[in-house]
This record gives sequence, C-alpha cells and structure tokens, in this order.
Amino acid sequence: MCEGARTLSLLLLLLLSHGAASQRGPSSRQHLHPLLQKMAEEIIEGRYLNALLDLVQFQSSHTWTADLSHRVLDYLNSRNVAFTVPSLQAAMENHLEQRLYQPQKLLEDLRSTDAQQFRTAMRCLLGDKKGRLDLQDMVIDLGEIREKALQSPGVNRSLFLVTLERCFQVSSALECVEILGRVLRASSGSFLQPDVPERLPRDLREDAFKNLSAVFRDLYDQTSAHSQRALYSWMTGILQTPSNVTDDSVSWVSAENLWILGRYMVHLSFEEIIKISPIEMGLFISYDNATKQLDTIYDITPELAQAFLERISSSGFDMRNTSTIHRLGLLVCFYDDLELLDATLAQVLLHQMIKCSHLRGFQTGVQKLKADLLDIATENQTLNETLGSLSDAVVGLTCSQLDSLSPEAVHGAISTLNQVSGWAKSQVIILSAKYLAHEKVLSFHNVSQMGMLLAGVGTQAFHSMDRKDLSQVLRSTISQHVSELSPAQRQGVLSKLIEAEGSGIVDIQGAFFKEVSLFDLWREPRLNSTVLKEKELRRSQALFLYEILSKTPGRPEELLSAGQLVRGVQCSHIDAMSPDSFLASFQNFESNLALLSPDQVNCLAWKYWEVSRSSMPPFLLAALPARFLASVPASRCAPLLISLGKRRLDFLVLDSHKRNLVLGKVQRCLGDSIADEYTVDIVGSLLCHLPAATIERGISPRAWAAALHGLGGCPDLSPEQKAAVRRRLLEQCGPPQNWTAETAKDLGPFLVLFSGDELRSLTTKFPDILQQTASKMAGALPPREFLWAVFESVRNSTDEDPHFYSIPGCHGVPAPSSDDIFRLAEANACWAPKDLLCMEEDAFIRSVELLGAVRGFSQPQLLTLKEKAIQVWDIPSSWREHHIASLGRIALALNESELGQLDLSSIDTVASLSQQTEWTPGQAKSILQGFLEDSGYSIQDLKSFHLVGLGAILCAMNITEIQRIKISEFRVVVARIGTLLCSTHILAEFKRKAQVVFGDPTEWTSAILQELGTIAAGLTKAELRMLDRELMPYFQPSAIKCLPDEIFKELSEEQIAFLGPGNAAAVTPAQRRQLRTSQLQSLQRALDGAKPHSWIDAPASASPTPTSSAGSPPGEQGRSHPPPAPFPDALYLQRLCGRVPRIQGGVSGNIWGSTVR
Repeated sequence: MCEGARTLSLLLLLLLSHGAASQRGPSSRQHLHPLLQKMAEEIIEGRYLNALLDLVQFQSSHTWTADLSHRVLDYLNSRNVAFTVPSLQAAMENHLEQRLYQPQKLLEDLRSTDAQQFRTAMRCLLGDKKGRLDLQDMVIDLGEIREKALQSPGVNRSLFLVTLERCFQVSSALECVEILGRVLRASSGSFLQPDVPERLPRDLREDAFKNLSAVFRDLYDQTSAHSQRALYSWMTGILQTPSNVTDDSVSWVSAENLWILGRYMVHLSFEEIIKISPIEMGLFISYDNATKQLDTIYDITPELAQAFLERISSSGFDMRNTSTIHRLGLLVCFYDDLELLDATLAQVLLHQMIKCSHLRGFQTGVQKLKADLLDIATENQTLNETLGSLSDAVVGLTCSQLDSLSPEAVHGAISTLNQVSGWAKSQVIILSAKYLAHEKVLSFHNVSQMGMLLAGVGTQAFHSMDRKDLSQVLRSTISQHVSELSPAQRQGVLSKLIEAEGSGIVDIQGAFFKEVSLFDLWREPRLNSTVLKEKELRRSQALFLYEILSKTPGRPEELLSAGQLVRGVQCSHIDAMSPDSFLASFQNFESNLALLSPDQVNCLAWKYWEVSRSSMPPFLLAALPARFLASVPASRCAPLLISLGKRRLDFLVLDSHKRNLVLGKVQRCLGDSIADEYTVDIVGSLLCHLPAATIERGISPRAWAAALHGLGGCPDLSPEQKAAVRRRLLEQCGPPQNWTAETAKDLGPFLVLFSGDELRSLTTKFPDILQQTASKMAGALPPREFLWAVFESVRNSTDEDPHFYSIPGCHGVPAPSSDDIFRLAEANACWAPKDLLCMEEDAFIRSVELLGAVRGFSQPQLLTLKEKAIQVWDIPSSWREHHIASLGRIALALNESELGQLDLSSIDTVASLSQQTEWTPGQAKSILQGFLEDSGYSIQDLKSFHLVGLGAILCAMNITEIQRIKISEFRVVVARIGTLLCSTHILAEFKRKAQVVFGDPTEWTSAILQELGTIAAGLTKAELRMLDRELMPYFQPSAIKCLPDEIFKELSEEQIAFLGPGNAAAVTPAQRRQLRTSQLQSLQRALDGAKPHSWIDAPASASPTPTSSAGSPPGEQGRSHPPPAPFPDALYLQRLCGRVPRIQGGVSGNIWGSTVR
C-alpha cells in the first residue's frame, strides 16, 4: 500500500490545490455528488483509504470536471474543518504508511468499509485490468498501486483474511473464489493453515466450488499435510451432501468427484476406494484428462495404488491392453499382474514407468518391478536385440551386462539411451565407448546424438575433434549437457576452440564462458556489452572486462545491465559515478545483489549515503559501520526489518560480532518477541537469525505456525537455535510417539533435531515418512542419531529375510542388500565393517557408486569396501576406467602401492580420483607418478586439460616439476589452479610461474589478483608490502586464509584497512594473533565496513571528521555522537514506493516526482 499511500496523498493534495487555486463560488454543498460528500466525510474523519475508494467508485461512473475540486474544498470548509496542505499531507502519510508497515490496521480498515467500498477495494487490488484514474491533467496508475501493495509483507495476508471474512457476504461467490486464488498463489500457499477450511462456506454453487477446488489442487505441493487433510475434509464434506448421496451402500466417489478431488484422491481411504462403483471408475478412466491427473499423484502409497488398479480392472478395462496401460499414470508403477505377461507388453510397461522417478518414496519397489519386467522383456531374446525397447530400465543393467553389448546394438539404441536419466558415471563411460567404437571418428553428427551420454566422451577425444564441429556442438541443443562434463573435459573442449588466435570465444555461451582465461580474453577484441549479456562470468573476468569496456563510449547503465558484468564494478567506478547516474543505475545493482561481493555492497552503501541518504534502502545500512544501523529511530523499525528480511543477513554482514550488533537492533525493534503472523511476514529471513531465547519464549502461539514454516527453510541454525526449536516442538506437538502421520510429514525438516530415543517410535510407526525425509536432505551431513533412526527403519521394514553370506566368518551376519543400500543413502554409514564385507557380490556391483558417495564412512569402513572391491573385481591392476570412476571415496582406502597398480593412462581416470580432497601427500604423489608413467607424458608435455584433470594432485609436485610446466598451458588454467589449497612452498612456486605470465606483483591489477586465487598466497613479505592498498579487496578470501601467519603480519595498517569486509572476515584466528594493536584496529574497521579513505588520508593532526560536503560520516569508531538520522519520513517513504528523487543533500521541490503523468 506504500504506492497507494503516495498516490492517494498526491491525489487529495492536488484536488485541494485545484480548489484553492480556483475562484471560490457560493457554497455548493447541495450540488456536490453524494459519493464525493461521503469522500469528504472520510477525509474529515481521517479514513483516507476509504476516501480513495469512494473516489475510485465515483470515477468509475462519472467524468471528473474542473469545478469538482473547489466544490469538495467548499464542502470541507462548510464543515468548519480547517486544512492546510502540509498538515493534511503529514496526516495522510502517517496514516497510510501505518497501513503499509502495520497491515493489521489495513485489515481493520477493510473490515470497516461498507459493501460498495469493499467491492471497490477488491476490484482495484486484485483485478486483472491496469486501472487508471483520469482526472483531466493527472493520471493515477491503479495498476502500479496494486503491484506495489501486493509486494508488501503482510498486505496479502490482510487481503486473504478479509476476503474469507467478508467477501462471500457482499460479492458473488465466483468473484470471491477468484480473489482467494490470486492471493493464495501470490503467497505460495503458506496461508493455507489447517483452520482455514473451517472458515470456508459449505454452500457454494457448483461452479464456484469447482474453481476453488482447482486452486487447492494447484497449491497441493505447497500445502502442509495437516492442511491437505483439512481441505480434503472440506471438499468431501460438500461432495457428500445429502443431495448427492442418498444410500450409505452406494459410494459417493463418482467419476466427476474423482476429477474434482484431483491430487486429493490419494487421501481417500482404502475402504472408500474399493467401494467405488465399477461404472464410475470406468467413466473416470475414460476421461481425456484422467491420465494427466494420475500422472500427478506423486504421494500415493502402494496399498492405495493397488486398490485403484483393482477397481479399474473391475470396471471392465483390460489391464493388459496397451491403451489401458497408457491411461494408468503413476499407478503403472505398482502394476502387479505379471503372470504370463509377454515381452511386448513388458516393454510397453517399462516405457510408461519412466515417470515413476517422480514418486515420493517406494523407489525400491519400482526398481524391483522394472527388474522383473526387464527379465520378461528380454526372455528368448538377447540384450543386444532388445536394448532400444527397454526404456529407462536399462539403468538397472550392471556394468558387466553393458560391457557385453555390441557397438552396433548401442548405436542402434542411441535414440533411447541418450534420453535416459539416472545413469551412473561408470555406465556412461561404458556406453559412450561402445557408441564411439562404432562411429570411429568423432564428429558433430555423432556427438549430437549422444545426449545424456555426452559426459562419457574422453577429454582427449574432445580435444581431437575438428574445431568447427566442436563449435557447432556448443551452438546446438546438445550443449545443454555440457554442464555435466568434468572440468578436464570442458578444458579439453575450450583449448581446442581457442587454440587459434581470433577464434570463437565470442560464440561460447552460458556457464561455459566462465572457463575462458584472462589471457584468452585479452586476445579477443570483439567482446562488448551486447555479446556478454547471456554469458556467466567469473569475478576476475568481470573485473577485466568492465575495466576495458568502461573506457569505451557509452553510459554506465548500459554496462551494468549487461548480464553478469556488474560483478566487475570496482569501488573506484562507483565513486566516480555522478549522483544522477548512480541513482539511475542502482536498480541494476539491487536486482543482481546475489552476484556482488560484500565489498561491492559496502561501496554501494557508502555511495548511497553520500548521494541520497534520505532515500537509501535500509538494508544497505547493515553494510556500513554498526553505529549507522543503531541510529535508526524506532519509528523506522518496520521498513528496516522488511528491507533486511528480504536479504541474506549472513551475506550482508560476514563478521559475527557485527552481525550480533545488527541482530541486537532487530531485537530492540521487535521488543524481543514475535507477536503475530504479521511480524513473521515482516522479519522474513531474519527469522533464521533470532536468538534461541526468542525462538523458545518470544514467538507467540499465534505466530508459531507461520514462524515454523519460515524456520524450516533456514539452512544454518546454530545448535542453540536447534535446541530451542526442538523444545518448542515437544511443547506444541508432544513426543514423537504421539504424533500422527501428518505431524511427522509437516515436521520433516526438523526430525534431525530429535534424539535417537525420541525418533525410535517413528522408525516403526512411519518408516516411509522417515526415509522420504532423509532422501530429501542435502547439504550438511545429518546427525548420527538421525541416520541411525533411518537405518533402523530400513532394517525393520525390509521385506526379505536377511542375506547371509556363505563365506567363513559371515555366518549370522546380516549383509546389506542393494535395496537396503538404495534406501539408506547417507545412513549406509551405520553398517558395521563386517556387514559390508559380507555383502553379496551382486549387491556390491549394483551399489558401489552409491556407497562411494557416502560422506560419513570411517576409514575402517572404506578399507572394508576396498577389500570388497578386490574380491569382486580382482586386484587393482585389472581395474578399468569405469571401475575406478565408480569408487568415489572408497578409492581413498587404496594405499600407495595399490594406487601404483592402477591403469592411470587416461586423464579422465585421474580426474575422477582428483575429485576426492582427502588424499595424503604420499597417495597424491603415487597418482601423479602413475599418470606420468602410464600415459608416457613428461611434465613439460602436459596440456592445459591435463593440469585441470590433475586438480589437487598438482599439490604433490615438487618445485622442479612445477618449473617444467609450460607457460603456454599454465596461463590458461591459472584460475583453476588458484582454487587449490596447496602447501605454502608449492603456492610460492606457482606464484613465480604467474609472474612470468602477468609480470611483477607491483604491476598486477585487480583482475589478475582475483584470477590468481590461492596462488597469491605465495607472495613474499617484500612483495606483499609493496602491493597497492587499493588491490587488497581483490584477494580471494581463500588466498587470505592461505597466507602464512608470519607473512600476513607484514601487511601495513593501511593495507589491512583496505581488505574490505569480505577479506577481513577471512582472516584466521592464528593470523589475528600475530597482529599489533594498530593492525587489529585497522582490521576491525574493515570488518565494520568503515570507509578507509575517510580516516587514512586525513592529515595526521586532524581529528576524524566528515570528509565531504555531503556529510559522509568518518570511518573511525570513536565518534561521540551518532550520525544524522538517515530517514526523513517523506523521502524515505518515497524510496520505498519505488521513486528515487534526483536531488542531493536534502528535501527540495516536489518530492513526489513523476507519480502523476
């Protein structure tokens, strides 16, 4: 409503101004239209929103004439109400701004409107038309008001609640359903709490009920399990009304009712399903859209699916008819009538089962069904003959089965194989080799056919392709699979493309462009802002390109709108912008905030403060020294919280001490409590940073449901916060043994917070829910107790008897099956080493890549799995590339002798090993020597793609070996090598090599320093001291961390002050302990976001004072009084409303800018 506040204020002010400027006539109260009289009364009583609604209603059926303005003013005067323009302006702004930042009051206003005003409000705020008010010489854009209002936290909630309360009483049901749909979709369904269905009418007309049911179906995935159950009850309550159901023995579930339920059909009970009339089920399956509906029942259970299949069969449909199978949707994933099934029908079923990967859970049953169908489909035929007709069931073939295929069979089936998802890396390697063995020569034509198998093409093969063919590959549809290539493969492609000067760098698109080196960019003269729009850039590339392109004619806004080029804007560029240019360009910065570094945000904040502090976006204050945020008055808390809540605080403020100061301000604004769901809307992502005490005791019961929804999306809650959430959940929901299935589903993200004892009941009550929750988890490794609970749930729910291996020592040991391993994922870390050793050979073969991806395996478990690999595949010298690639972390258990036995002649094999980062120096040296010996290369023969493929193994080189690397190859992979965390003496040698490419460190630019990454940590004390202070923000944080403590302490106070917030936050405790007091003070200023020029460049005798006429505060911390309040109300409101004034220093002129056109 902020835009609405501004527009209404303007409208009424101009209305009165027109009246004041007009020649007053005799009292015209009796001539004033009743609706305008009503509007004037609303103004007198301070109900400005109501006044606007009256005006909109008047304008919808009347033409505004010039004399209406002074008639309204005369009416106000006749009521003895003395208005001045400034007093009315202040009153309106205050009133309407409250409605923006306190949407509860907006709800009260909307509740107090009469029926006509309410309908007008709903039409204005939720209508599709871009409505306008045309008042002769001014036009009010109601569409813009609507857009701004609906973007404000809490406004949507108020509109939703008031629609539930009033709309069905004063408007048509169809209109109200449309309004509810728009508001709910804008909220992503988060307003659909379990109590909402109780407030919905139960006497809706059929068309309105169907439309509202469609809204609920569309929002199914965003709706909690409790809310789904409540909405299902509401829907079925209407569908089961007495007029619809007259006989208890007759099912209320008709074909049409199934269609209305849509995805909610999975909430039908087993008993209700088996009572469905065969005739009705037949009608439903006959619907044209039945298959589409059944394709979306992702959360159906096997029991319910079997019941539906039985009813379909009973309805007269032939379950072995191809047409019927095509109609089954996801029910096909539970097809069980396999007796006497022929191979053709098995292939049809397999083709339909491609969609089964969308099911939520029960994948082991799907894999078993696919395996059974695969056996039937290949009965009496060879795998070579049937390969192209097996659909994605081919993923279930073992590597030995794939290895037995002929190249001709793979070539003939490529149109199927290239579309299958879910291939393991080892399978891709085998199939690609088979396909290319048939093709002989790698060309654009045969590569373009490979699809999902593209990643199996060797790096050397890519590099051997014709350059024109490769270029064509990157421009074709096959390029969508380039992201699946390893860094070595991408470098192999790139090095071929640009081996000739003036080659096609310009034609390289998307993320692949990030692989281009600075050296190659320097050789390309055709780069401009237009060709860069669709390319992803490393920061070093952006720094280089922006510096070059900023010297060409054109406006800064053009460069800033050129894709990711904004990453290359330096503080000097920002400082050099004129006020008008900066304000005009700021939207580009704000919309690309995620691409900017903390230092760029800090520079933007200082520039905005200097240029137009009164309209400064509040979140930028967090990037300035903490005292700026502390100075924000309580009256400006709401806009501050809204602005911060829309951003990631841990990105804006990296230093934990400063972040705590910011959160202290947030806490004071909140009064240490979250009073209601509106406050949750306002704080947004700040919810993730609230202290544990506030989470446990400060969130009111009314706000808890909304807060829990927000907390579920927090990526990094502290242990204290997690403990507080757990205690609160136990208080609200009781212990897990008392939970319903809906509670277990809704609390999925929080199950990791509970102890093993607390989770034990879920392992038996809801094993599927527990396992589905675990399968969705990404990022940090779940707690061990949670993994044990998942492990127990799988072991307890395994259908088959435990497998016992017949070899000595394995008697009575339950060995993991491939199904167990698939369901356990990270919980496989709970197997005892002896269990793993007793695994059946087939289980290991089918599961080795899953086991190799488990992050929680201990060294004894990895050693056991290595022994298992030797049992199954023989000694390491007999292993092929696909064996080695499938090992993952298991390879870490290979000792130096065993690594020396591997065939490491292919850089792709080495690249798969270098993905692991836990190699000992001895192991890494063995891999390096094995590659050089098996490939026949010497160090000086290594190409750029070899260097990239070696990755962290390069850290095992000695100084002499590094010296032998060709400069021509090294210079194009500097950025890749700069990601390695090698020892100091190795980084120092790479730095000496970089000097050959980029010159002496005193000549380095910001782009070069950024490109070097950790290589810059090889600088000597003397070189570090000589670096220009302006370059300090362009070290990568990883390089700062790698600088030895005794070298880091050689930085001057000025250099440390210029590190910027990002690099200052990277300083390690050990480095900090080496610093002098004056250096620590400089470091603290950098962490705080102080502007170093404002105190470093001041005369020695001068006390720290503002350094510019714009009133920019100094960077020192010893200031005795806070900076000026940054939020003059009118201009701040204007900034939030989307208009930035072209002024500097203070309020002047018409602050409403271009609202009226």
